[in-house]
Amino acid sequence: MLIRRETRSDIDAIRAVTSAAFAKSDTSDTLSGSNPPPPVEATLLDELRVSDGWLPALSFVATGDRGEVIGHVVCTRGHVGSDLALALGLGPLSVHPAHQGRGVGLALVHAVLGAADAFGESLVALLGSPAYYGRFGFRPATEYGITAPDPAWGEYFQVRTLTAYQPTVKGPFRYAEPFDHV
Repeated sequence: MLIRRETRSDIDAIRAVTSAAFAKSDTSDTLSGSNPPPPVEATLLDELRVSDGWLPALSFVATGDRGEVIGHVVCTRGHVGSDLALALGLGPLSVHPAHQGRGVGLALVHAVLGAADAFGESLVALLGSPAYYGRFGFRPATEYGITAPDPAWGEYFQVRTLTAYQPTVKGPFRYAEPFDHV
């Protein structure tokens, strides 16, 4: 497996991996022969790619032995507090189902966090499983005085501080604009 920045030629493969990773198994669509709509994560990724929050240097793919895209992760521009301190929102993270459980997601998250730190970013926020993301140093955002866009997210809204983090960064977190449509 190789982790590298995405290229334009990867976009269709990334959309396919994201769609496969987040596909809902609905036998009624299969039986009726209709194509289910793309998962919200695939549409979100398309909208992020054309938004002001898109950061091409923080969009990574994992490729398999034949160079095929098997996973993808992205961080987009977010903000914290009333002074709009710069931050990142991680996601979506997608791994093709045939490659899940093999460390692809682990490698992608480590790569994007390392790159974000190298670029001088202060923190990364996400909505996800504390059991999964805790291994990367993510903690409930409330431990840092950062509040989720939706209070119902509770402990699932998490933050990973990076080297440039300043404890004065507090307040509500705001994802890139396309997340408002999810």
